[in-house]
Amino acid sequence: FTVLQWLQLQRRHLQQRNGYLWAPGLTLWKSAILKPFLRTPTNRLSFSRRCTAASACVVWGVKGEQQWRAEAQRKSLPLWRMEDGFLRSSGLGSDLLPPLSLVLDKRGIYYDATRPSDLEVLLNHSQLTLAQQMRAEKLRQRLVESKLSKYNLGADFSLPAKAKDKKVILVPGQVEDDASIKTGTVSIKSNLELLRTVRERNPHAYIVYKPHPDVLVGNRKGDIPAELTAELADYQALDADIIQCIQRADEVHTMTSLSGFEALLHGKHVHCYGLPFYAGWGLTVDEHRCPRRERKLTLADLIYQALIVYPTYIHPTRLQPITVEEAAEYLIQTPRKPMFITRKKAGRVIRYYRKLIMFCKVRFG
Repeated sequence: FTVLQWLQLQRRHLQQRNGYLWAPGLTLWKSAILKPFLRTPTNRLSFSRRCTAASACVVWGVKGEQQWRAEAQRKSLPLWRMEDGFLRSSGLGSDLLPPLSLVLDKRGIYYDATRPSDLEVLLNHSQLTLAQQMRAEKLRQRLVESKLSKYNLGADFSLPAKAKDKKVILVPGQVEDDASIKTGTVSIKSNLELLRTVRERNPHAYIVYKPHPDVLVGNRKGDIPAELTAELADYQALDADIIQCIQRADEVHTMTSLSGFEALLHGKHVHCYGLPFYAGWGLTVDEHRCPRRERKLTLADLIYQALIVYPTYIHPTRLQPITVEEAAEYLIQTPRKPMFITRKKAGRVIRYYRKLIMFCKVRFG
């Protein structure tokens, strides 16, 4: 990583955030995590509910867009959406852990298949140089060997003896009220529907069902009754590390889960029952077609645009833009957290403590 590349990274970060940015309606927690990703030495940033001189309105995801679209239109402001990136943290966002990466999308958002996004445009026009291809492959190798994922938590996992000589299919569960389910699915829209469909089409396979960690710890919606899981899946990997589950599977079947993208990095066959950002490019087996996705991509194209170009990575203590490689090394050095599936909610004391820390960051810098 050269000085020139570092300067290019800093300049791009500044140029993407020019002007007076207005980010209304956010909680103190969201304001705190967005501030280092939005504020630059050359722009202005306001989190107030009213702003008269803004040049762009920044919201959190599709939900924030729905809430503030009319006001942004009334003020003739472009609407920019932010969301978690694909290498996020060592632990869950719903447990109020700050992210290492976020995405800023000025067209749509990567999980909304009903319209274009900046990521989709990048992928449609991707033309990598040899150096960029090599960088993408080197990054893929580093992520695979270090077993990095979005949340980087969970225990070791190995297949039971009963799985021997059978095709192993991993079915990752999702948060059912998540925006990616509402905007990225077509026919199958629940974990139970997905699991039932996979079993019907693969009656002799060994199916491993991996509930989403946010659902497991009781923070989000998407639980399947135990008796139905036992009927449709051969094994339920509760607190397992998702990457170890992927490594031991032959195929991954998903609606829109990021686990499908992570499985592609590990060379697995991925079946998509919805339209996640990585579907429709010739790299996955797709249940549905997205006519906007016009070409076949290499895995290097997908990695380069989705992990290197599209997200912003901010160092958690220096609060400066960093590369994906630096972010990966930071996560590698961060101790992995266990998943406490016995609790219904993250400990209230811990959550209040984190909220207090975030308040101090917003109020005092």
